[in-house]
Amino acid sequence: MSEPIDFYFDFSSPYGYLASEKIDELASRHGRKVHWRPILLGVIFQHTGAAPLTMVPLKGEYSLRDFSRSARFLDIDYTHPETFPLPTQHAARAYYWLHDRDCAKAREFAHSVFRALYVEGRDISMIDVVLDLAARQGFVREELVTALGGGELKERLRAECATALARGVFGSPYIIVDGEPFFGVDRLPQIERWLASGGF
Repeated sequence: MSEPIDFYFDFSSPYGYLASEKIDELASRHGRKVHWRPILLGVIFQHTGAAPLTMVPLKGEYSLRDFSRSARFLDIDYTHPETFPLPTQHAARAYYWLHDRDCAKAREFAHSVFRALYVEGRDISMIDVVLDLAARQGFVREELVTALGGGELKERLRAECATALARGVFGSPYIIVDGEPFFGVDRLPQIERWLASGGF
């Protein structure tokens, strides 16, 4: 069986959000599964020296325009958040905790986090928002509160970020197919062709 596709993203990444709305369907057309791997761009940027696009002169104004245009092009609902960028460690840690218990519900949780930020305008950096979204998937709020307060999930996310860096991940979305890296939602057509042809 073909190897799963690794999908690295930060919940605070607009392009990560857009890719998240398309990647599973794209993969399923070619008999592939996707491993969702949330990371923290803040950690990645410490190693690369990069900064959030919106904070870069000239590029920032362009990126705001491009987020919305790309969403329209892909026919995905998008409203740029009032607070941006914002920390996403609670959501990322919660995802891994949920994933260890129910992969399908964790995937729905991830979608709900992205949509809460980019459609509903909710502040996903707030732990109560994350807990509410997890509770919608049927998880016990108090159990997740305890897990988020412990060191195990913090170490898990640190390890995931370290693994991402070791694999060359420098931004979001970063998608690895059969060892081949693709950066950016605009690489989805290339990924489609790669999956269809077995590489090019």
